[in-house]
Order: sequence, then C-alpha cells, then structure tokens
Amino acid sequence: MDSVIGIGKSARQAYGFDDIAIVPSRRTRDPDDVDISWEIDAYRFDLPLMASAMDAVVSPASAVTIGKLGGLAVLNLEGLHSRYEDADAVLQEISELPTAAATARMQELYQQPVKEDLMARAISEIKAGGVTAAASLTPQKVREYAHIVVEADLDILVIQGTVVSAEHMSTQTEPLNLKEFIATFDLPVIVGGCASYQPALHLMRTGAIGILVGVGPGAACTSRQVLGIGVPQATAIADAAGARMRHLDETGRYVQVIADGGMRTGGDIAKAIACGADAVMIGSPLARAVEAPGRGFHWGMATFHSGLPRGVRIAAPPLGTAQQILTGPTSLNDGTMNLFGALRTSMATTGYESVKDFQKAEVVIAPSIKTEGKFAQQHQGIVDYT
Repeated sequence: MDSVIGIGKSARQAYGFDDIAIVPSRRTRDPDDVDISWEIDAYRFDLPLMASAMDAVVSPASAVTIGKLGGLAVLNLEGLHSRYEDADAVLQEISELPTAAATARMQELYQQPVKEDLMARAISEIKAGGVTAAASLTPQKVREYAHIVVEADLDILVIQGTVVSAEHMSTQTEPLNLKEFIATFDLPVIVGGCASYQPALHLMRTGAIGILVGVGPGAACTSRQVLGIGVPQATAIADAAGARMRHLDETGRYVQVIADGGMRTGGDIAKAIACGADAVMIGSPLARAVEAPGRGFHWGMATFHSGLPRGVRIAAPPLGTAQQILTGPTSLNDGTMNLFGALRTSMATTGYESVKDFQKAEVVIAPSIKTEGKFAQQHQGIVDYT
C-alpha cells in the first residue's frame, strides 16, 4: 500500500538489504550439492559474479585474476587504462593524494583523451589471459568506439551509466537507439543501470542479454545525495525480477538480472539472489583485494565528472587476496570474505540447490534482523552493525 507523503504526493515503501531476511525452508542441503554457477549467453561462470567497471577494481591483470577464479570482470574502456600508457603510475598518484585534493586532481587526470590503441591493447591483454573479456562504455561513447571492441575481439559489451533508459530524449544530440544498436551489433550486450519495473522492462525489450539493477547504492557513489534519486536494492531487484517474468511471458526470452552495488557481505549477496537476481556486480569488496589496482582506495565512475562529481575516493584497506575475498578461506567472521562460500552455505542452509531455485526463497521484512540479540557484540565493539 502507498504511504501518504502529503495531500499531493503518495509513495510506496521500498526496502534495502538490511531491511529483509531469508527464511529457511522445510529442507536443508549439503553445501557440496549446491550449484552457484551462472550462464549468460554462450558463457558459463563458476561464480554469479561481475566485477564493477571501476579503475580501482578492474585492470587487465585483475580481470584475468577474477576470470580464473570463476567470475567476469568488466574493464572501464573510458578509464585510465585507455588514457595512459602507464596507468599504474597514475593509479599510484591517486592513491597518494590527500583527501581534500583527491576529487579535483582526479578530474584533471581523467581529462586525458581516450586513445583507441590503448583501448584495444587492454582488451587484448585480457584475452591473452585466457578468460572471457567484458568491458564497458557509456551510451554517449558507444557509436564512437563500437568498432574498436569488435576488432579487439571483446566477448561482452556493457553499456553503463548512472541511469540508462531505452528512451533517452535530447534536442542537442542524436541519442543512441539501444534497440537498433543491439539488433545490429556483433556482440552480446548488457545494459544498465535501472531501479524499477518499467525501466527494467523497457531495457529488456532492447534485446540486451542482461540488465544492471542499481542506482547509487555503491560504497563510493554519492548520486543519491547529489541527485536525490535511487531505490533501495531489495525492492529494485524484486521489481526487475517481475519485469523479467513479464518479458519472458511476452517473448519467451530470459534476460539476466544483475544486482549492481550495495553488497558488502556474503549475506547481502544471498539476499540479492533471493530477491530475484541471477548474478551480482560488486566493486568495493574487490577493491580490498591485494591485487586490486586501486592500492587501498576505491572510487566510482562518476567521481571525476568534470562538472558534477557524484562519487568520492574512499579508503579500501586490503583484506586479503581476491581468492580469499571471493571463495575463501578466511578467519574473518563479519561476512566480508569468502563471499561466495557464504552464498553457497546460505543456499544449502535454506534448502535450495541452484541460483534459479534460490530466487524463489521466502523473504521477510525484518529491520531488526542484524541487531536482535546482539547487544554484547555491539557493546564490546566486536562487530559494528550500524
């Protein structure tokens, strides 16, 4: 039911991951019998994981590492690796900037033009590592660089922005017609982000193989406070899952729903799947891997926007290797490592054998679920549930 904001405005309640909990079913399973693999288009992955197209998370080298661990890393083709011959030196400089000067200096660094040869070289480095190569472009740059990604033999293109719609309107430029572009493009395309039912449905109708769901939930993103837009992730994912079922009924074609951002722990990832996601896209957890190119820092794709930055550089102190963060083992008990071991255990504990089955799990609205009975942990400073 809608809540009344005032005489002229009503609104529905929306929920984030901290507001819900997964309900165990009537059975449990052996974790070794649980299948968390993910298939999209012609590609299969051991983990239902995409690594975010952020320079602090994905470089050609880290993309290969993540790919060999069973995930799919997305390289930002408008990032530092496509702007500088020696991107490592720029990444090192960013990691050494004082907080007060970070955004302004990053705006300067990202003014360097994108170079097509560097873009192609970065894709080639990922391909040479023997893993599936995915990379992102913003809608404004797709027509300009589409030929590069085809010539470089990219496997999956991600068209990504804060919000991407199937009906962009402009009197200043000719908008990218997603449906026409995808229909004639040689590669499978994932598009996003979106955060509610109708936009998700319209993006599915473009012919994309997957959509990214999430507007502003990332740890380094400030879009929600700068622009005032966004939908908490549990509701956004459930809305998109509803759109997926309608699209499937209409066309017989299944489009992957990928939860993008807002997940810090294995429990968050499990809740994203239970709300209807087929896979998750994460950034800040992987920024804390010792192999991460951010060198202990993390920032979003809009942090360096020349006119309206919508992100910050945040500290991301290394926790362990990418393998430990994704699949363990770990000695940490706060859920921030062995993320997909946690997903497997959550599915086993609640009785579900596959990701598709787990999407049917019962969830409850439970805003006290993390703090109920945990006074001693909080009082002693063992775990911070805020």
